[in-house]
Amino acid sequence: MNQSNTQTCGTNSNMCGNNYAAVVSTADGLELAGKRFHFIGAGGIGMSGLAQLLVKNNALVTGSDEMPSEVTDNLQQIGADIRVGHDAGNLSPQTDAVVISAAIKDDNPELMLARRRGCKVYKYAEMLGELMNRYDGIAISGTHGKSTTSGWLTHVLKQAGVDTNYIIGARISQLGSSSGAADSRHFVAEACEYDRSFLNLKPKIACVLNIEQDHLDYYQDEDEIVEAFGDFASGTKPNGVVIANGQDANVARIIADSCSRWNDNSVRCQTFGLDENCDFCARSITLSDGLYSFDVHRNGRLLGPARISLAGSHNILNALAVTALAINAGLEPDRALELLGGFTGIDRRLMFKGQFGRITVLDDYAHHPTEIRASLAAIRQKYRPKRIWCVFQPHQYSRTRFLLDDFTESFKLADVTIVPEIYFVRDSQSAKKEINAQILVEKMRANGTQALFVESFEAICDYLKCNVSSGELVVTMGAGDIWKVADDYLQWLGGNS
Repeated sequence: MNQSNTQTCGTNSNMCGNNYAAVVSTADGLELAGKRFHFIGAGGIGMSGLAQLLVKNNALVTGSDEMPSEVTDNLQQIGADIRVGHDAGNLSPQTDAVVISAAIKDDNPELMLARRRGCKVYKYAEMLGELMNRYDGIAISGTHGKSTTSGWLTHVLKQAGVDTNYIIGARISQLGSSSGAADSRHFVAEACEYDRSFLNLKPKIACVLNIEQDHLDYYQDEDEIVEAFGDFASGTKPNGVVIANGQDANVARIIADSCSRWNDNSVRCQTFGLDENCDFCARSITLSDGLYSFDVHRNGRLLGPARISLAGSHNILNALAVTALAINAGLEPDRALELLGGFTGIDRRLMFKGQFGRITVLDDYAHHPTEIRASLAAIRQKYRPKRIWCVFQPHQYSRTRFLLDDFTESFKLADVTIVPEIYFVRDSQSAKKEINAQILVEKMRANGTQALFVESFEAICDYLKCNVSSGELVVTMGAGDIWKVADDYLQWLGGNS
């Protein structure tokens, strides 16, 4: 039997207008009941989730977004007053605090008025942290897999009868939403490393799935990224637990560096992985019809068998993380394993869009080299197509430049890769001058990958119409709006099959 690796390792704000009470902190965190919060960018996935939780905690919620949507309609239905368009008149004098999404600029008229009035202004991550303090928070971090693991855990808990609060960066079709408020102490949320925003979260259970180079427009280097993840894990509440990937070299660094700090707060560390030395490990792994089955062991003792419904070997690790998280949240091991296989995934993660004329169309969010390789491998295993056509939209000029060599190697499992121009977000104009999609394509070709640059989505769709054959598969891939190509192409297939 293996030895266990388990180690014991308030804000007062200005008032908004002189005649109204300030937002104050309580022992449980920010005071919510009866207070008025205004959300600028209320239609975003995370922002709408926060607004739901505030309404659940008897706060008054107002807000605005540029366009009406199903999300803003849902907020209206639960009692929030959400306006279309950004205008200073949307901000009530009775507002106690303002919450802004990352997309909101300093010249937003509502934000400018709020600051002139002396309102407390919270960034999304700051308000997420304030809310998590009111619950037994479960925060899931990692360069890859945050949304899938968070959604998977939420689904397992809910199927087990644990009504769970959650905010996740993608829609979970089985739950019908990306967020939900519940009568429960549990609160599951993604912990994003960009801008060190996850340092606002102080969870009862923290998870670190993996650590790789990313967001190098913000971080200086990989060491700084590792340090930030270590700080996040060290923010786990006393007597809490850190669930960590026991096979990831960078995660091992934070475990070694943080153990003494965790000991001081009676924080335990439990590892997961394929290695038998991990606390939670998978053995007897088999692949059938593109999906994995395996036995889960804890500290050398068999917990039971598991079969998962998500393709790709990377999802074995995600499943082990979910198992460890669910057990630490109070589920019996056999119940957690029983429910693992019922989860079918979240939007834009190897998402099956349709099939006509034996041509399969998928959509995937992968935008980092490691994710691209994992997704293409999973597609090969599950669908076994004659050819894979990957339509990849690079996300950010800075990410493309910093990880250019890795991107060049990432598409070996695709037969043809089509690349439009890079999706512009959070980049400077100078960053756009240093790299473009043509440079990426040229390097891919030089490395033996069949790739071509096609600038517009319409032209890409036309190319697919003329070149894809029966038995082949098309996957749109990227964190931008490349999914539109999948939708348009699938619509054409449906009308011409």
